[in-house]
Amino acid sequence: MKLHLKRLHKTEFSTIGELTINGLFECYTLEDKERDIKIKAETAIPKGTYKVILNQSSRFKRILPLLIDVPNFEGIRMHPGNTNHDTEGCILVGKTRGEDFVGKSRKAFTSLFEKMKLAKEITITIS
Repeated sequence: MKLHLKRLHKTEFSTIGELTINGLFECYTLEDKERDIKIKAETAIPKGTYKVILNQSSRFKRILPLLIDVPNFEGIRMHPGNTNHDTEGCILVGKTRGEDFVGKSRKAFTSLFEKMKLAKEITITIS
């Protein structure tokens, strides 16, 4: 499975994007603001391609997607949430979007996660 996150709208607080699966639109995304200098829990991860695995999150107490080998970051996951206050560098997903907001996040995550569980290999490219 090839995920592609295209960052589209940037504000002082967050970055909104679109996530596709094998070229087909899946949902919107919200990340922290892109910064030239990393600020812990306030900076979007670097653009690039990363392997994604599904494993147990000790923080969230459930299986979630985890991005592997993100430079200068650890524990980057994809999970439900609505604003930059719900992420510390992770990727939030939603069915709707607004300024600094994604909505219907649990619905978007459930749909995405069901598809991810069927995949043998998952990568995400962020551009």
